[in-house]
Amino acid sequence: MTDKDMNEEIINETVENTETTEETISQEQETLKLKSEVDDWKNSYLRKQAEFQNFTKRKEKEFEDLKSFASEKIIVKVLDIIDNLERAISASSESKDFDSLVKGVELTLSQMKSTIASEGVEAIETENTAFDPHLHMAVAAEDSADFNSDDIISEFQKGYKMKGKVIRPSMVKVCKK
Repeated sequence: MTDKDMNEEIINETVENTETTEETISQEQETLKLKSEVDDWKNSYLRKQAEFQNFTKRKEKEFEDLKSFASEKIIVKVLDIIDNLERAISASSESKDFDSLVKGVELTLSQMKSTIASEGVEAIETENTAFDPHLHMAVAAEDSADFNSDDIISEFQKGYKMKGKVIRPSMVKVCKK
């Protein structure tokens, strides 16, 4: 081999090594770039996960607070009624007037009925109605010539619905033939 051929071979090897080195550097840069993107995605995911956990905890606390104070509005209304009852008792004990006590209690009862009506509570009708197991609870049965079978004879305790849902069924006596 001549010197010229050897020089060319060395140059070719150097060019090939340079190309391989550049290719390796390019691959390493691409790998670093991809690792950086993966790290960014991972950090973003972890942040979103932490934010969601905080959101969940905050919503659970808000729900617990809502449950704890859900009856506050109605309690404030009932406190007004209690005040009126206390005033009626105090006034009647001073005057020893039984009629004014009865009148005060009647007014307070009316106020209480108005308060629960404003919250969507209504009494379940039992007079001249047939027994309905969804609205009534039969606690007694009796054969009566004045009523048809399954008609309600009398009511022992009023039942109530709140916004259409039975919250306490009426306790009734039913005619059974």
